[in-house]
Amino acid sequence: MSTWEMSPLQVWDSSWGFRAQRDLRDPDFSPVFMYIRNLIITNLNMEFNPSDHPRASTIFLSKSQTDVREKRKSLFINHHPPGQIARKYSSCSTIFLDDSTVSQPNLKYTIKCVALAIYYHIKNRDPDGRMLLDIFDENLHPLSKSEVPPDYDKHNPEQKQIYRFVRTLFSAAQLTAECAIVTLVYLERLLTYAEIDICPANWKRIVLGAILLASKVWDDQAVWNVDYCQILKDITVEDMNELERQFLELLQFNINVPSSVYAKYYFDLRSLAEANNLSFPLEPLSRERAHKLEAISRLCEDKYKDLRRPTRKRSASADNLTLPRWSPAIIS
Repeated sequence: MSTWEMSPLQVWDSSWGFRAQRDLRDPDFSPVFMYIRNLIITNLNMEFNPSDHPRASTIFLSKSQTDVREKRKSLFINHHPPGQIARKYSSCSTIFLDDSTVSQPNLKYTIKCVALAIYYHIKNRDPDGRMLLDIFDENLHPLSKSEVPPDYDKHNPEQKQIYRFVRTLFSAAQLTAECAIVTLVYLERLLTYAEIDICPANWKRIVLGAILLASKVWDDQAVWNVDYCQILKDITVEDMNELERQFLELLQFNINVPSSVYAKYYFDLRSLAEANNLSFPLEPLSRERAHKLEAISRLCEDKYKDLRRPTRKRSASADNLTLPRWSPAIIS
């Protein structure tokens, strides 16, 4: 619809207190209206963007639910047992815990979960297909000197292939499990901001760009671009620099990851592992580890003791003053 075909718009004039007819063709009105419209759309997109808003559902978890339901349905129809690994349950004498926490995730299983999330992204991508950016096209920017197959964009990679690629980068660069979670946050933020899909033709370079950025933002001792050239022998520093630059531009230079968003991705990855029988290893709670947990509990209690103190007004009466009672959690 052209500008001259637009109908007048009714707006509320606060200075006069009546509803007036304003034409979109009015040069004094149109820019303001368009700015407000774009601002509203941006705020709505931020609210429903899982990489920015802690209440929005992660994309990978929603994409995986279709396959999980189909697997359960197939097992039910064919009368096959689910084949889950025998779970260990705690008792009065033994407590089973895994060694993965939100602050210190298990590296191996976190990488497996991230690879599984990427797998579901590729498998359940938009069937109509979205724009494929040149910087991520492996045919235009190959990661190795070996010839790219003509059908490189037709076959979805297996979850094991994605895991090996991510594990190789993390092992060689000595990256942490927290970096893997931030990598997934940046990946989903890229797909949302740039309105692209991850597919067989671009998944390696998108994952590489997300790892490159996450390692620099998260880890104290960042890996230089030239270090990745030592891992991927056939890639140049100029290509890595350009990949990082365009990745940042597509993210609109938004590299902030709130703690609430990080925690959401961590627990959603655990939910993904649970739904796909990818259980974290459970070990009996030993006396040594119980003492460590007790020490950590006391350390956190001392650290946040001042923050828990309620603010008291000078006008408050001491007779009606009640303080909350805090019981320390001690595991022995």
